[in-house]
Amino acid sequence: MARKKAAQGPKEVGAIKHDDKRTNIPTADAHDFVDPAVEEVRQVRYARDETLDPQLVWRGKYPDADSENAEDNDLVVDAPPIYIQEKIDPRVLIENLRDTAAKPDEEPELTLFDDFDGLPELDAVDFYKHDANWSNRMIVGDSLQVMSSLAERERLRGKVQMVYIDPPYGIKFGSNWQVSARNRTVRDGKLEDAAREAEQIKAFRDTWDLGIHSYLSYLRDRLHVARELLTESGSCFVQIGDENVHLVRSILDEVFGSENFCSIISFKTTSGAGSFAGGTNVLPAVNNFVLWYARDLQLVKYRTLYQEKSFSEAGTAYTSVEDHDGTRRRMTPEEQSGQKPVQGRVFRRDQTTSQTTRIGQTTVFPVTIPEGTFQPSKGGWKTNQVGMEKLRMANRLTGAKNTLYYIRYFDDFPVTSYTNFWDDTTTAGFGDPKIYVVQTNTKVIERCMLMCTDPGDLVIDPTCGSGTTSYVAEQWGRRWITIDTSRVALALARQRVMSAKYPWYILTDSAEGRDTEQSLSAQQLPKQQFTNDIRHGFVCERVQHITLKSIANNPDIKEGMSRKEIDAAIKKHADYELLYDKPYEDKKKVRVAGPFTVESLSPYRSLAFAGGPDESAGETAAAQDVDAQDFEQTILDNLAKAGIQNGRRKERIIFAAFESYAGEYIQAIGEREAQDADSGAGRVALAIGPQYGTVSPSFVKKAAREAINAEGVDLLCVLGFAFDAQVTGVTEEDGITVDASDEGFANVAATRKLGRIPVLMVRMNADLLMGEELKKTGAGNLFTVFGEPDIDVETTDEGVTVHLNGVDVYDPTTGEVRSNDTGQIALWMIDTDYNEESFFVRHCYFTGGNDPYKRLKTALKAEIDADAWSSLYSTTSRPFARPETGKIAVKVINDYGDEVMKVFEV
Repeated sequence: MARKKAAQGPKEVGAIKHDDKRTNIPTADAHDFVDPAVEEVRQVRYARDETLDPQLVWRGKYPDADSENAEDNDLVVDAPPIYIQEKIDPRVLIENLRDTAAKPDEEPELTLFDDFDGLPELDAVDFYKHDANWSNRMIVGDSLQVMSSLAERERLRGKVQMVYIDPPYGIKFGSNWQVSARNRTVRDGKLEDAAREAEQIKAFRDTWDLGIHSYLSYLRDRLHVARELLTESGSCFVQIGDENVHLVRSILDEVFGSENFCSIISFKTTSGAGSFAGGTNVLPAVNNFVLWYARDLQLVKYRTLYQEKSFSEAGTAYTSVEDHDGTRRRMTPEEQSGQKPVQGRVFRRDQTTSQTTRIGQTTVFPVTIPEGTFQPSKGGWKTNQVGMEKLRMANRLTGAKNTLYYIRYFDDFPVTSYTNFWDDTTTAGFGDPKIYVVQTNTKVIERCMLMCTDPGDLVIDPTCGSGTTSYVAEQWGRRWITIDTSRVALALARQRVMSAKYPWYILTDSAEGRDTEQSLSAQQLPKQQFTNDIRHGFVCERVQHITLKSIANNPDIKEGMSRKEIDAAIKKHADYELLYDKPYEDKKKVRVAGPFTVESLSPYRSLAFAGGPDESAGETAAAQDVDAQDFEQTILDNLAKAGIQNGRRKERIIFAAFESYAGEYIQAIGEREAQDADSGAGRVALAIGPQYGTVSPSFVKKAAREAINAEGVDLLCVLGFAFDAQVTGVTEEDGITVDASDEGFANVAATRKLGRIPVLMVRMNADLLMGEELKKTGAGNLFTVFGEPDIDVETTDEGVTVHLNGVDVYDPTTGEVRSNDTGQIALWMIDTDYNEESFFVRHCYFTGGNDPYKRLKTALKAEIDADAWSSLYSTTSRPFARPETGKIAVKVINDYGDEVMKVFEV
């Protein structure tokens, strides 16, 4: 666990440090340094075995079932590069809040980023060739492509210890995705609640286009890729409901082999009152399932977890008690039920015979105790004569009729291992706050993770949701990578992890760990050098495990010892079982999440159009793709009807006609209807971005240059479902857009005078992708000018301060820009020393209305005053020193996960 030296008095705030490395991948900020060869399309082939017998068959399982070439039905997956969008170290955000009066430097938190990657300056921009320091990862994108990229480009094949998949349970669009970070209410059948992200709609179509058939293909493909990532001792868990559990198990049998099935875990989700299965009046449905498969069952890593044992539970057989005077008797019904406390030592009778006979008949002999003389049944006793005599001296033998029994006390081992039925996982009413529509109980993932991984192991979740897997993995010292198509999900997960307070577990490989182990063992341990290596694990509580074998082999038990002396000898030599879910904690220290990054697939590769070697291939493939041409025509048809709005019904660009334009980036030029003379441009060039991708800065630049060369064009509208956060970085330096004093999405007046083309970023409503059923939402605004944040930067004697005033919205009827409030902004972040190579989150402010730092606020209330905490929920930043780089970057994220970044010179 990495620890900063704290000044005298303040609580130490630290994070777990992993000594593992990760491949140095490109950042979106340093895209200009990326070798074009890195962006070339790579494909990974996964062989399929069509001869499996038996196997589940569904429509579309084998795309070319009649082909004689087996490779025609292999799974082929694109493996695009992954780009880092943000680098986050939550310690920075806490250190920034501390009272810095006693500190020698003004911005102590800046140094925490100095060694984020641990690479020399030139190596840091030499991508896929060097190993950087480990940081955990949140990745936006199709999990199939992301996992293939991790395996192929980053050499993670065979390096993952656990994969946890929580796919959609049933064929319901609304129940699977959440549209806004501010509101988790999603109602099936309510079109206004359906997701509005192009990537999610594509994911939904990929999953459910053919109903259960495409769902099975979707899941089968991801399981194939996930299996390739697992270590030989790795495990895959799939969480699923009763609707499809039988089908999913069949697929897992095919992918992993039925011989590698570990267990099907049933966990309770509700008490069952009124929860009738499938909306019928039959048995209430009270549980979901986790299917557990190993990469190789013979090698699987497994750590036994225990829960407290109760003798009052049915079937435990602990029905007898030994009173303080040594008398043994049956428990009364009141004692057995727990209504009356037991004044004695609870025990049960256990077998003393074995099914096998040792060579030489050393376990076949008569045993005499006060109840009589006993002979073993076939096979012999469980121990030899010496061991049996020690059991007799310890008063651990009793007889009934012709059978000799071993006395097993309840406190010999007061815990029992978990079975595959977990009935303590209901989420109703209490527990972790629910922030996402489909949020898994932390207990479920926690147990799976603790059973099959150790601290430092790598865990992947291709279905991030609210980030429960990353949250749990961070708590237990596991490395993690989580993936989701939804920007809303990643926005929630980012906030959840960066603001979390975790217990400071004591590391085995630390001075504190040695001291704790020393006190537990009551023995002097040798001094040694410690490296705080998380891979040695935590110091955990342990429970004594007294067995027949440990007593029979006890070297200290001798004739003539008192009962008290014998009991002490038994405890001294008893085995212990570690309680992996109960590590010792240092409550004087505070732990936050370790460094992590937010990443995405290359913003220049469309999921639908990828196929060319250069960055333009993904974004201009419309010219060669029939489906893409249909998509563009659909956009133009709707554009003719709806026009372009800014959210207000009367403020829109209305087109009288369109003419085709044979450009690489521009598809058409629209003629505006006659309007007020001051309304702005008459001929508008239209550049339609990728159907299932992100509009990049490069796309905007090239479209604008194309518009400049087009005859009579005086306005360019770039239409997209999603925009890269750096599109606002397209400035006058590129020779195509705006006055640097008024840089942004909707700048018109100044640029017209300069003879340049003003550019509007127009966000298309994802209803255009949803088909007829989800298309008619009545939203009206199919094409809306994408507002940019209205930001002021002020420099005073106290330092630099950033003010977020709202969002600038362009009025296409007047050409003017108007500022709206910050009501839909979820959070905004500042890199106070932007180096143009990476965006480091040094300040973060939450305007979404909740209180993510509640637990940390309580833990550090004596050191960080209320005003400082309040500043985290402000639209005005705390003052900070002038950046050495001369630049700052501000990133704003709204409730829908849309991001915009602006760079300012200071």
